[in-house]
Amino acid sequence: MLFTSVALLACASCVLSHGDHAHDQTPVSGPHKSLWYNALPGDGGTQADSVFSGISTFGRLPYFPCLASDEEKFDIAFIGAPFDTGTSYRPGARFGPSGIRQGSRRLNLYGGYNVPLAENPFNFWGKVIDCGDIPVTSYDNHYALQQIEDGHNALLMRTPFTAAKEPGISKAGKTLPRIITLGGDHTITLPLLRSINKAYGPISVIHFDSHLDTWKPKVFGGAPSKQASINHGTYYYHASEEGLLANDSSIHAGIRTTLSGPSDYENDGYCGFTRVEAREIDEIGTEGIIKRIKDRVGTKNPVYLSIDIDTLDPAFAPATGTPETGGWSTRELRTIIRGLEGINFVAADLVEVAPAYDTNAELTTMAAADVLYEVMSVMVKKGPLTVKATSAEIEPAAEL
Repeated sequence: MLFTSVALLACASCVLSHGDHAHDQTPVSGPHKSLWYNALPGDGGTQADSVFSGISTFGRLPYFPCLASDEEKFDIAFIGAPFDTGTSYRPGARFGPSGIRQGSRRLNLYGGYNVPLAENPFNFWGKVIDCGDIPVTSYDNHYALQQIEDGHNALLMRTPFTAAKEPGISKAGKTLPRIITLGGDHTITLPLLRSINKAYGPISVIHFDSHLDTWKPKVFGGAPSKQASINHGTYYYHASEEGLLANDSSIHAGIRTTLSGPSDYENDGYCGFTRVEAREIDEIGTEGIIKRIKDRVGTKNPVYLSIDIDTLDPAFAPATGTPETGGWSTRELRTIIRGLEGINFVAADLVEVAPAYDTNAELTTMAAADVLYEVMSVMVKKGPLTVKATSAEIEPAAEL
């Protein structure tokens, strides 16, 4: 009986179901047929890897080299973008994708069921896999950003596993899969938005961060060259200039940075953003934060979600490029993410995890993985991005 319990808790590749909303927990099997020993008459199966063994993928999802082959279809795919040469303070986020995967080992330990959302993102109506990393050069930023854009778009534009023949909300009228990108520093959001633009056009953005990231290059770091002007503090400025952002429909949440002056807020508004400051949670609470965000982006049009791990206070996530005190707790951020249920998230990223600055307890990488678990759950609960499934009565709000 003891061995049966251990086998039940052992975590390996998740059990994926298609067209089934059942959440019954079943023992997870694994690849080692010759190592399985029946504990009771009638038991059978294969021995799974323990939670601390095996190759690290996000949440111990099945791995497939999606950029080498398009044979495997999916509804949600994780892809890494190991880039960190756009940082202004601490480098090291190139190791973020592997760190987040390591921090996610226990996500599926008990079956993956998300109690607050009443949904299981590992056992749902579709298929989710880990596609590995985009090969990114560390010697040429211009080329690296092009690699990220091309790699992301190669996955984004594929036929999904579910509802492939149903009309979707993309520009071509097709239903597309969702891509969740593991960063990398926040510069990667610019090539990701370029990829999104090819599929959906200008898009609304929900941006969790302690910094604005809409700074003009001459204010943030100077602009001695065109490429130097693109970094993790200016990428939204460039996205706005390139027409990648839907007009006056984006929002920052968790902001608490110092500024060069009030003109930084003026430029932020010019780029189409409004803000929820981190300190406002003391007055309006998590529900107030959620309402402000939903009122801004609505629940009808496509939305991109970008999360900088420095949204969290350094007490909860010390391993990041530019830490700022006075941030939210992991519990608060997870609650806010869950509250965004109903929004048409077409893709997401989580960035600025630099594992070298973490504690031995892996606080930051675990927090990052758990936040993405909530993102994944919200996407699953929404269903495929078909026209029928994404129709809503709430229009995107005008500028607040």
